[in-house]
Amino acid sequence: MGVETIVIICVIVVVLFAAIMAILSRYRKCPSDKVLVIYGKVGTDKNGQTRSAKCIHGGAAFIVPIIQSYEYMDLTPISINVDLKNALSKQNIRIDVPSRFTVGISTEPGVMQNAAERLLGLKMVEIQELAKDIIFGQLRLIIATMDIEEINSDRDKFLIAVSNNVEIELKKIGLKLINVNVTDITDESGYLEALGKEAAAKAINDAKKSVAEKHRDGEIGQANAQQDQRIQVAAANAKAIDGENQAKIEVAQSEALRREREAEALKQATAAEAVQAAKAKQEAYVAQQNAEMTRAELEKATQTADIIVKAEISKQQAEIEAEAQAEVVRRKAKGEADAIFAKMEAEAKGNQEILTKQAEGMKKLVDAAGGDADAAVKLIVADKLETLVQIQVEAIKNIKIDKITVWDSGANGDGKGSTANFLSGLMQSVPPLNDLFKQAGMSLPDFLGEDIQEALRQSGEEAVKRAAEDAEPIDPKDVEIIEQ
Repeated sequence: MGVETIVIICVIVVVLFAAIMAILSRYRKCPSDKVLVIYGKVGTDKNGQTRSAKCIHGGAAFIVPIIQSYEYMDLTPISINVDLKNALSKQNIRIDVPSRFTVGISTEPGVMQNAAERLLGLKMVEIQELAKDIIFGQLRLIIATMDIEEINSDRDKFLIAVSNNVEIELKKIGLKLINVNVTDITDESGYLEALGKEAAAKAINDAKKSVAEKHRDGEIGQANAQQDQRIQVAAANAKAIDGENQAKIEVAQSEALRREREAEALKQATAAEAVQAAKAKQEAYVAQQNAEMTRAELEKATQTADIIVKAEISKQQAEIEAEAQAEVVRRKAKGEADAIFAKMEAEAKGNQEILTKQAEGMKKLVDAAGGDADAAVKLIVADKLETLVQIQVEAIKNIKIDKITVWDSGANGDGKGSTANFLSGLMQSVPPLNDLFKQAGMSLPDFLGEDIQEALRQSGEEAVKRAAEDAEPIDPKDVEIIEQ
């Protein structure tokens, strides 16, 4: 085997070894405390959409050179100190809720994908600040829906509500809530402190009451035992000999001395107990008074807020109603104006049409009269002559004569009395037709002639007579004739 062959074999071996090492260097294993994120061209999901990244927790994967790359996300828990201050509760009382949250990057498939899309490349401090902002907002929202008593006494309910709300929001960015620890809740108004004092005073009073009851039971038992003892001793002493009487006397004296001392001890204990009970009642009264004052201030603040809010709402409603009524009035006025304008426009068009037709008719009448306007007017008057005479007759047709007084001095030169002249003059008081036309500033046509005019006069007088005949008859008693 020659040297050249050996060199070629060595080169091939080196190349193969380098290729194997390069391939092995692209095979990455994921530690248990990290998430391997492969990005680049990583394929599609179940819906056929292009995936932005592929997340692996545990195991290993081959990173395709050129078209893929990778990074790790740390699963180390992140401790966040949330010092929430002045959070407004449901009772409008501001409280401080210091707490500590422990979060970390989630390993759930969907949530882990959110973490790869939103947290990859961020530092631990940046992730901590982002989670802290979300926790602050959710804490304020939860506290606003709960009373202080619920938050302080039912911690489990408060922590469950916090965990549910905060975890939902943290999953949107790929984080998981691991633990919540609320330390101590305080408020500026001292409401929680007053509640604590009230509970403490109640517990002390209950304990003292229990001690007094036990002491009473002991005294009763002791008295009963002493009663039994005295009965038995008395029975034994009754059977004893005279020598035992002296012992009985000594026993009685000793018993009296003992009872005297017990009474003195009981007196001192009762006095001390009364003093302690009085102090406890005084402290309980002071605590209750402070709690009532706090409740009164809270009730006052609540009522003030309710009145102001209701007044503001009423004001806004009144403004909205006034604007709506003004808009209705404006629209109604505009509609009425449009209707009046349309009506007047229609009337104007109608009057214009009537005048136009009258003008056209007058023009045709003048043309028919040979262009003589005066003849056309006379023709119109002749057409209305019968109507004018009828109107003239109707003027005195319905005159009702109730009573007439005539001053008559006898016969006149023409042989007629004053009464006859009065009636004749009454008939002639209706003006002739020609005079009527003259009063109107017109004259009858010449072709009618004097005879026609006289005939018209007579026709008028006969019409007047007929009208007088048609009228109600004059009672002779109503005619008073005075002759001179």
